[in-house]
Amino acid sequence: MKKYVIIGILVVLLGVVGLNSVYTLAENESGCVFRFSEIVDTQQTPGLHFKIPFVDSVKTFPKATMLYDIPPSEVFTSDKQNMTVDCYILWHIEDPQQFYRAVGTIVEAEERLNAITYSVLKNSMSTLAQSDIINMEDGSQRNEIYDSIAQQVDEQTAIYGIRVEDVKIKQFDLPESNLNAVYQRMISERNQMAAGYTADGNKEASLKRNQVDQQVNIMISNAKAEAAKLVAEGEAEYMRLLAEAYDTQEKKDFYTFVLALEALEESLTGEEKTVILDRDSALAKLLMGLMEE
Repeated sequence: MKKYVIIGILVVLLGVVGLNSVYTLAENESGCVFRFSEIVDTQQTPGLHFKIPFVDSVKTFPKATMLYDIPPSEVFTSDKQNMTVDCYILWHIEDPQQFYRAVGTIVEAEERLNAITYSVLKNSMSTLAQSDIINMEDGSQRNEIYDSIAQQVDEQTAIYGIRVEDVKIKQFDLPESNLNAVYQRMISERNQMAAGYTADGNKEASLKRNQVDQQVNIMISNAKAEAAKLVAEGEAEYMRLLAEAYDTQEKKDFYTFVLALEALEESLTGEEKTVILDRDSALAKLLMGLMEE
């Protein structure tokens, strides 16, 4: 009986020793093995790992990219104007052993990141005028500033085992006392631009109208000249035809007779068939001459 008790105790002890001899790391973790408060091993490969039981301890750190939202801070531009910058940092622990020895915890690391990033932002913004920052419309220029800030922060945090992936500025704000003045200046600049565009548009429209009016006048003048030419040609043809038709006295008398008859026909309308003519009228003379014959 005593033998089985001893065996059971040995099995339990072996189990406890076995459990304290291994540790596991997840995909997004890295671990440092401590022995008497000194780091003796660093593992970044996920899975099962071994350590000396009851002597070694393990501290894990995240490997994933972390986002730290820096509290808004004030900076001065090159023209001594005050602005508030709101930004965030993407970072991860690149060297767990160096990270633990330099800062130890995530909270302490974020405090270091806050101080270093603010210093870099302050120095970078001091090289730009406030008007340049407000009117910065070129995306490539803005990205160059972001990349430069991220690079400088990364260089300064490398001693902590930290790798800074990116620094992004979410917003530039003006102090309340400066907002109205800046807005008014921006409104004035936009109004000047609008006035310039309007003046250019009116000038262009005037040139277009003048060109169209000139073309219309030329077309009307050409049309009138063509019409006058056609009228003159028509009248000349008319006179030529008349000259051919009435080139003898007999033809002229016949034409006069036909015209008189047409006039008489037009006057004999309705039931009244009486015609009163002046003795000196051509029609009266013609009729009187026919009657005498």
